[in-house]
Amino acid sequence: MPPPTSPREAAPAPPAEARDGDPGGAGPGTAAARAPAKDVRPDAAVEAFRRAAPGRLPVPLLAAVLAAALLLSLLCAVALGASGIGWDDTTRYLRAGLTGGRVTAEERPAYTIVWELRFPRALLAAVVGAGLAAVGVAVQAMVRNALADPFVLGISSGAAVGANAVLLFGAFAGLGVWALSAGAFVAALGAMGLVYAVARTAYGLTPLRLVLTGTALYYAFTAVTTLMVFAAEHGEAARSAMMWLLGGLGGASWASLPIAAAAVAAGLAHLLLAAGRLNALAMGDETAAALGVDAPRLRRELFLTTAAVTGAVVAVSGAIGFVGLMVPHATRMLIGADHRRVLVVAPLLGAVLLVWVDVLSRTVLAPTELPVGVLTAVIGVPCFLLLMRRRGGGPAFGGA
Repeated sequence: MPPPTSPREAAPAPPAEARDGDPGGAGPGTAAARAPAKDVRPDAAVEAFRRAAPGRLPVPLLAAVLAAALLLSLLCAVALGASGIGWDDTTRYLRAGLTGGRVTAEERPAYTIVWELRFPRALLAAVVGAGLAAVGVAVQAMVRNALADPFVLGISSGAAVGANAVLLFGAFAGLGVWALSAGAFVAALGAMGLVYAVARTAYGLTPLRLVLTGTALYYAFTAVTTLMVFAAEHGEAARSAMMWLLGGLGGASWASLPIAAAAVAAGLAHLLLAAGRLNALAMGDETAAALGVDAPRLRRELFLTTAAVTGAVVAVSGAIGFVGLMVPHATRMLIGADHRRVLVVAPLLGAVLLVWVDVLSRTVLAPTELPVGVLTAVIGVPCFLLLMRRRGGGPAFGGA
């Protein structure tokens, strides 16, 4: 990253000890906490990001193209499948569902497939993909780690404990169709509280402690989930639990869509409002403090936001990995590292990606359905390695 052009434009980058050590930068009594912020322009972090990784494509054009691609992808996702419903019938059933039109008794089974099964599933795939991509951007800025993703905090594995309690032992049975989502979300919130309690220090939530605590609790929650599966009395329940752990959207319905969509929309709105502060945080706690950003407080906000969105998403889709890791990097390669730009493009890119991965999951070996999480890994690993190689080990991938 080029040096700042003036003292008023940006503060010096923090030393490695302040970036990675437990004191966490702007703790009480540190130089960062005493650094004056009134003489520094608030947009200095944005300017520094643009100089370090200038955008290669205009954001409005790219966002418009991705929005159009998302609409086309949703239509394709509804039309494609093993039932053989044609494009004309698909569009007619969608129009009937959207406008309240009538369908004949003979058309009712095909209409149900299109409107009650495929359409909410396609929409949920878009919502989950957008949420995972946005949270991935936030987590990577929060912990300043290029390998971070929405599951690094251990919240997804905590949600798995709650989901398996529902699938294997009938917990929350009184909630009916909401039982699985409720169990996963409640367990995710519990995992969030535990991670926060263990990782918090007198200096706030430091990146190193967050990553270490989340990783340790991830393995702990995974061990609990494995024990629950082995303790299950019914083999079919254990199989359902394993399929949920691998991620999938087979349980999508109109009832499961609103909560996930509301959580992702609220989380994305908060992240967009905090995009300028995210730029400062990604440059280090001392730089953030010099720019007038309270890094520990912002990290708490991001932790709560990412935990809530991740819990809501995992509750309806299971553990779908790699989207939150790969999409932010691909987005930065296209438009640069400015979070005000990245948080516009990354959710759209994540939505398009997951819609098509879900289409592949139910069509490649139809009528057998593949776990979505398996396909995201199969597609994501070579793509990520290619991106990393083309990047040449740049800053986004931990290079010099």
